[in-house]
Amino acid sequence: MSNTRREFLQSSAALAIGMVGGAATTLAAEPAAGSQARNAPAGPQETQSAGPSASTPEVQIPTMKFGNVEIGRLVLGVNPLYGFAHYNNNFSGAMREWYTQDRVCDVLHRANRFGINAFNYVNMGRAPQDLARFQAEGGRMHLIIQVTANDDPAALVQNLKPLALQRRGEEIDAAFQNGTMASEREWCKRARELGVLVGVGTHKPEVIELVEEQGWDIDFYAGCVYNRTRTVEEWKQVLNGQLLEMPREIFLQSDPARMYKVMRQTAKTCFAFKILAAGRVGDDGVAQAFRTAYASIKPHDGVYVGVFPRGKDEVKENAEIVHAILASA
Repeated sequence: MSNTRREFLQSSAALAIGMVGGAATTLAAEPAAGSQARNAPAGPQETQSAGPSASTPEVQIPTMKFGNVEIGRLVLGVNPLYGFAHYNNNFSGAMREWYTQDRVCDVLHRANRFGINAFNYVNMGRAPQDLARFQAEGGRMHLIIQVTANDDPAALVQNLKPLALQRRGEEIDAAFQNGTMASEREWCKRARELGVLVGVGTHKPEVIELVEEQGWDIDFYAGCVYNRTRTVEEWKQVLNGQLLEMPREIFLQSDPARMYKVMRQTAKTCFAFKILAAGRVGDDGVAQAFRTAYASIKPHDGVYVGVFPRGKDEVKENAEIVHAILASA
């Protein structure tokens, strides 16, 4: 088995289908036609615009049916774009500083070029302005919107025309822990009336089991493969009375198998997220994490993955890995 992402791309199915291997590059490696450098370069990893281009990379993400449309089985995650690192404050700050509006739009356009045509969007901070610019530049993404406690679902549907509304996992998990899941079920009923696909996000396999048992009228689940919303007491039980620093950011290697199991057991579409443990999986384990994810979910399921391409072109690299896995399946 290959030990690094580079080796993976230079071997196995990638060569079998004639793809070009080699090291990942920065976004500037394949700039769009007519792109121009920024007026104020940020350093050696500065990118050029990856806006709409007539050229299409050889590698395209295989698709899945979701509602009445076809979307790529790799969906662009939102967290890195707005500094939600799930690591520490310094890493979150680095993401927010690097991800200017230019770079957010670059990544969205770059994802489009590889057939990534769905975005797990969240309507916070600068995100609406970034999305509007991307769309004005000709970019198109099917929006699967994470809906927070502060969002008005009707306004999101009216203003953004999403494909789907996904109740955010933070709200669902809090309701599960507080015994107020009935109110979340009512939220899903109201969302259904808006004429979009409706989903439940969670970090807990037992949430999916409960929703299935109760027969909620929803279309899909988004499941974090690491259970990062355990309570302090739950962590103490798992860790034999000990408690690590930052308990909400502890990622156990035994967790993914539990989430993948419940995803396979439901007939509903599922999207696995945080399959790379919010960056904790090193380069030598990334390809295997993707292989495990797609081998563990159903053929009509997908994966959300965010990118932070400050040092290399993670969009291209991820697309090549996923294409190799699914094309050889």
